[in-house]
Amino acid sequence: MAAPIAYSLIATDLDGTLLRGDDTLSDRSLAVLARVAAAGARHLVVTGRPAPRVRPLLDDLGSEGLAVCGQGAQVYDAGADRLLWSVTLDQELAETALGKIEAEVGQVYAAVDQDGVDGLTLIEPGYLMPHPTLPAVRVGRREDLWCEPISKVLLRHPELSDDQLAATARSVVGSLATVTMSGPGTVELQPCGITKATGLALAADHLGLGPERTIAFGDMPNDIPMFDWAARGVAMANAHPELKAVADEITLSNEDDGIAVVLEGLFR
Repeated sequence: MAAPIAYSLIATDLDGTLLRGDDTLSDRSLAVLARVAAAGARHLVVTGRPAPRVRPLLDDLGSEGLAVCGQGAQVYDAGADRLLWSVTLDQELAETALGKIEAEVGQVYAAVDQDGVDGLTLIEPGYLMPHPTLPAVRVGRREDLWCEPISKVLLRHPELSDDQLAATARSVVGSLATVTMSGPGTVELQPCGITKATGLALAADHLGLGPERTIAFGDMPNDIPMFDWAARGVAMANAHPELKAVADEITLSNEDDGIAVVLEGLFR
């Protein structure tokens, strides 16, 4: 009789974690994920990217299953190309939160991810996309960001570091929104109480799985709730110090196939 697999759910962030810097997946990563699937375990992408920006990557993975997108605001069914669950950020709350932040630090530049499987990323004048490979539509005024329901707001400051901007935002936003930092140049506001952990828990429940046999991989502070939920959290060598401080293990960087190194040891 074959020994039971150590983990039945593998949850991976994308940027800085599973993906290399050029937004590609290595052959080694693809091979070990195929081995994971053959062993009967499930791989679940858990990312800050909205569903429309995840769909092409799921195609590369050959995945027709679920993905957690938008920092947990969306649970996306790739096979059916539909959202099983989504929650939006109220426009009035978003504008109030932005006003509070700007009262403390001066002007910030904002972008939004629209809700839905075909939602756009809109950016106001002055906002620079941290991922130049991701498509975005520039609008003329901040007011134009709110033309459709949104899942989150992305913020950049011309002088403050991401850590400084995130800390200030958390101190003034309160219950208006959840503040996360998900990558270089990426401080975000999402619906209050929504994190990667809430989306992961919903997706796992849909699959009939739970935290006790889940291993999670990430690189930024927005992955901390996911690590708290999962039985084991593995930070990449390139991870933010806040995530490394709470990780159960630190593997190699995303460029050095850190996820594959761990999974090859678990799925022989």
